[in-house]
Amino acid sequence: QVQLVESGGGLVQPGGSLRLSCAASGSIFSINAMGWHRQAPGKKRELVAVITPRGSTNYADSVKGRFTISRDNAKNTVYLQMNSLKPEDTAVYYCNAAGLMRFDSGLREFGSWGQGTQVTVSS
Repeated sequence: QVQLVESGGGLVQPGGSLRLSCAASGSIFSINAMGWHRQAPGKKRELVAVITPRGSTNYADSVKGRFTISRDNAKNTVYLQMNSLKPEDTAVYYCNAAGLMRFDSGLREFGSWGQGTQVTVSS
């Protein structure tokens, strides 16, 4: 199994910043794309940002210019730097990762989600 653990959520005022972290652990052979999603109350989960192993990124239009996704491949960790936060950014943020894991004497694909971390933007 591959586990993802997020950290860094909390309460912040509008215009403030937060940095989320997500560390993957387990029988990891390689990780392909890593990403962040969010789900606000009463809304569907949406993609926030995604990053490939070589660092190519893609962002939701609503966060472009404010959020930055990065990763440390040696640590199997992905980050989300969130600046100029708005009340509409309030949500539970989930990280996810997909790749290959060691299984018995071979490899198998995995796709894992973290447990989520709450981000609340309010004055």
